[in-house]
Amino acid sequence: MEHRTSDITQSARLRRLGRPGIAAAALSVLALVGCAAPATGPVGTWTASASSDEAPRLVIGEDGSVTGDDGCNTLEARWDPADSTIAFSDIASTLMACEGVDTWLSDLASASFDGDTMTVRDASGAAIGELHRRG
Repeated sequence: MEHRTSDITQSARLRRLGRPGIAAAALSVLALVGCAAPATGPVGTWTASASSDEAPRLVIGEDGSVTGDDGCNTLEARWDPADSTIAFSDIASTLMACEGVDTWLSDLASASFDGDTMTVRDASGAAIGELHRRG
């Protein structure tokens, strides 16, 4: 059986660590993962409530894509950072008339952020609604 030097070296390191050492290393990695910083920036899922997936909802992708719905109509758009806000562009939305559904999300033009709260604004800059980071 042929062994490469790196395989032998790795095997020797693991033997020196022993089971307690390996367990401690694994716990260290888990602790670091658990201490990861909370999500910041616009990328993620934004909903009417941070603890549910109810509409209205926006999903902002790292690739600049935006998808969403207001419980009746769906939308697609692009987003670009603009100072401490984001600007939406290339907005396309269905235009169904649904009784009892507030369709304010279809008027989005930009958004600003305060922690895990997104304030959605229309083309005039007026706040038209709030969404919360789902998590």
